[in-house]
Amino acid sequence: MKLRILFSIVFMVLAVHFVFAEDENKKDKTVKGYVFEDEIVIPATPIKDQYRTGTCWSFSGLSFLESEMLRLGNHEVDLSEMFIVWHTYLAKARKHVRVHGNLSFSAGGAFHDVTNMISKFGIVPESVYNGLKYGEEKHVHGEMDRVLLQHIDAVIENKNRKLSTVWNEAMEATLNSYLGEIPQKFEYEGKQFTPQSFASDFVSLNMDDYVEISSYTHHPFYSKFILEVPDNWSWDEMYNVPINELEEIIDYSLKNSFTVAWAADVSEKGFVTSNKGVAVLPAKLTKDMSDAEIARWESLSEKDKEKELYQFEEPVPEMVVTQEMRQAAFDNYQTTDDHGMHIVGTAKDQEGRIFYKVKNSWGDYNKYKGYFYASKPYVNYKTMCIMVHKDGIPKSIKEKLEL
Repeated sequence: MKLRILFSIVFMVLAVHFVFAEDENKKDKTVKGYVFEDEIVIPATPIKDQYRTGTCWSFSGLSFLESEMLRLGNHEVDLSEMFIVWHTYLAKARKHVRVHGNLSFSAGGAFHDVTNMISKFGIVPESVYNGLKYGEEKHVHGEMDRVLLQHIDAVIENKNRKLSTVWNEAMEATLNSYLGEIPQKFEYEGKQFTPQSFASDFVSLNMDDYVEISSYTHHPFYSKFILEVPDNWSWDEMYNVPINELEEIIDYSLKNSFTVAWAADVSEKGFVTSNKGVAVLPAKLTKDMSDAEIARWESLSEKDKEKELYQFEEPVPEMVVTQEMRQAAFDNYQTTDDHGMHIVGTAKDQEGRIFYKVKNSWGDYNKYKGYFYASKPYVNYKTMCIMVHKDGIPKSIKEKLEL
């Protein structure tokens, strides 16, 4: 009797073990898509949401500077994106008038707009100035953008042969109506500040320590050039390096605890950060296929090939990006100044390939809580420019750039 009970117990244990093992095996087989393991993760402030605005450059640029404060052991602070936007819009309006309307007057901007405005006007915390004076809980700028554009067009197109003496004040009044008046003094953590003193005494970053870098062949390498894109309305210059050195700068920065502000084109079909959490550059390769698989692939229509290529049910082979590919995409308008983001680390997928961990400004919109992973090929192909601290550049490249 006892022996029978013992056998029953052993059988039950083995059965349970088999069921769990089978479940785990099924679980492993049903995992689809990319699986990442973070390697480098540099501290960053919480995810924010630019919502229905074209101000990604301000959100990502300030996120980058907030991480710089954390790197230096300063206080964590949520800086005001709309403070930067207010000043940038007014500066852009003045430039637009100066060149008789021959400028892109829109919501777009660049990382240097953030550092330039802080250098000139300082900065304030989000709690002091959130730019939400127009009855919305989140940023919605469609109406404001249209009103500002019509306003500035009316100034330029007036028939008086000279500008009025109040057009600038009228532009400020429109910005104040939507975003609120810029505070001249405020209290924060029990102390009194102006925007300038807050920038110098609390934020304590030297804006001259930050540089923008790109990689295009229509300008000489290791020189400064004006990147010819509409959002570079201020005609600021950036440094030019070969693509392999641009990648080297990003990697060196991250390995040395510097994050990277990243401006890139996000129009590629491989930019699937909402449902897949990745940005990749799939290659249409058949070299690893059997003859039967190649025959099947070649029998598919272009539409079906594309559909299958972008399913991402498992990691896909990616293109090998060359300097010539980058240049051709830029020259043919296939790479444009789409979106500003913030690279905060690295990760590996289940096949051991390195990806960059990217902080976005679209709120908690995906399974990675507002972050996503961009492959090296995607970054090499679609980067417009980066902003880094000068000390995040390898010494050999700094010498070439005379930094």
